[in-house]
Amino acid sequence: MSKPGTVDEFLRDAKHWQAELRELRRILRSTRLTEEIKWGTPCYTWRGKNVVGLVGFKSYFGLWFHQGALLDDPADVLVNAQDGNT
Repeated sequence: MSKPGTVDEFLRDAKHWQAELRELRRILRSTRLTEEIKWGTPCYTWRGKNVVGLVGFKSYFGLWFHQGALLDDPADVLVNAQDGNT
């Protein structure tokens, strides 16, 4: 199976969470970020720098933030995907 070349292909081929991923995409596209495909998934960049990626797995979907450890999280809602590494 080949990696998608566009975000439309990524969403079309998503086996789970299509509606939710489309809604997150809609929100991200309302910003000034540039939409790209990197590592086979949607990635949104600012001036060539990775900012946030869109992912969907079997049991959950979400956003992953580059340099996410630098984000303020006063409400404690962010989840570290690799505790101790990021």
